[in-house]
Amino acid sequence: MVKHTDEQLDLVFSALADATRRRVLTQLEQGSLTVSDLARQHAMSLPGFMKHLAVLEAAGLIARSKEGRIVRCTLEPAPMRDAAQWIAHYERYWTAQLDALGRYLYHQEETCQPTPEKSASSGTTPSAPTNSGAPGPTRKR
Repeated sequence: MVKHTDEQLDLVFSALADATRRRVLTQLEQGSLTVSDLARQHAMSLPGFMKHLAVLEAAGLIARSKEGRIVRCTLEPAPMRDAAQWIAHYERYWTAQLDALGRYLYHQEETCQPTPEKSASSGTTPSAPTNSGAPGPTRKR
């Protein structure tokens, strides 16, 4: 398994847990964008949006560079690859566990065939019991 620091993985998974931050990463797949261009596509204040960028930068998922007064953001995919490798390790583990369970259940089904129940039916179905008592007196006219 690839060695990762727990703190770094925590930061990556925490950053990816938010839909706004995932949309930012999707926007950056096409190339670097300015903070203004990124923020324009989200319905929130610029200070609120900058907090999302800070989380992404702390996780190492984006890099910011300043050109004069313009700040550009660029996608850094390496931490996502590390997280994907971590997930893939456990995917292999659970796939193996589920495969073993499937083999066990198949073996149980093959070796423990239930015997069909014999019906004691004589061709008639007994009527359902009623909870009412005997009929009461009838009134003659």
